[in-house]
Amino acid sequence: MKIELELFSYLRDIIKYQKLVDRKLILHSLMKLLLLFITIIETIAFGQTNPNFNLSLQLDYTAAEQTILLYEDRQVNTEILSSLRGNRIAASTAGMIANNRMITTHLKNYLDSIKYHQFIKDDIYHLEESRKNVHKIKMLFDELKTRNFTRRVIATIEQIFPTDAAITLTIPIYVVALGHGNVDAFVRRIIWHGDIPQFVDGDDGELTIVINLSQSIQYGDQVDEQFVSLLGIVAHEVFHAAYEAYKSTSSSWDQYYQNYHGPFYYLLDLTQNEGIAYYLSLDQFGRGNLPRNWHDKMRDAFSIYNKNAEELLTDTISSIRANEIIRKANLSGYWESYGSMVGMFIAREIDLRLGRAELIDILSGDPIGFFEKYIKLSEIDSNLPRLSYAISRKIRDSR
Repeated sequence: MKIELELFSYLRDIIKYQKLVDRKLILHSLMKLLLLFITIIETIAFGQTNPNFNLSLQLDYTAAEQTILLYEDRQVNTEILSSLRGNRIAASTAGMIANNRMITTHLKNYLDSIKYHQFIKDDIYHLEESRKNVHKIKMLFDELKTRNFTRRVIATIEQIFPTDAAITLTIPIYVVALGHGNVDAFVRRIIWHGDIPQFVDGDDGELTIVINLSQSIQYGDQVDEQFVSLLGIVAHEVFHAAYEAYKSTSSSWDQYYQNYHGPFYYLLDLTQNEGIAYYLSLDQFGRGNLPRNWHDKMRDAFSIYNKNAEELLTDTISSIRANEIIRKANLSGYWESYGSMVGMFIAREIDLRLGRAELIDILSGDPIGFFEKYIKLSEIDSNLPRLSYAISRKIRDSR
């Protein structure tokens, strides 16, 4: 109400000053009106709607900032640069992907080579390429620092959680400007011993996100496109962390894990979790636009999903085969990750056809409800790809 009264007051002043033909006063009120509109927009876009949703993202720009200076031939201490936490994580991850742990300990040597313009035989960190693209990297770096990146990520995540969701979570995000060419943003769990990271699996350690700007600039030709793509990717990873925190306090999810066991139900869980995260990224970047051959690719994904899910229902399947099916559901490349793709399609259809409230309700429920809603939609619209009869019956019988 206060903002509305102020807006009315400014409009009244503009009309009054226009009658007096005082251009300076008109301009003054127009500027006040513009600033007020900006305030309103930011309040709507980034305002906290749930006081119990305490998600904090702590960005550390140090590694990227110092690496950019190195690319610009500024004076940088490579010993210190190689020991920064963000670069330690990026170096270790590059070594893991390349299956060569030695390159992790040689980061300083690589940085010295780029500093003194020496030839790098095996440029695993893509330093030469990054130096050539330093202007683009710097532009994206500036966008992250000036466009409320963390607040936008949190707002993107918060909008799909139940209004009573109580989450307290802090996630460090390290921004770097070097690393392996196969990763742009990634998540690792870390236990720190001073500034030496120990990488762990499962729920141990601190969930940590790393953003590699040297690869993120490949998202598009324009910095705005790069920014939005990076926003969607980071929101994807943050969603997983926030959702796990939410599920750990949810009675319905506690009941699901107590009552439903086995690889089939694990696949349902993975499909919902990854599907909603992928849909967040798609919605953030696509803004309603779909990739080429969307429907053909989705029908292929449903076909693979039906085949693999039915195999998980057989009594003779081995644990090795079951693990392989589940691994491929999410770790086989974008379109090949059939579980993630099917989940993304289902989440999108629920959101568009039933409304955002139904998608939010899904998060507080369980994967069975997620699939039940889609089965009903596919019965109404015969153009939607269907889950097989065996899978649909198993889901219905699970209640």
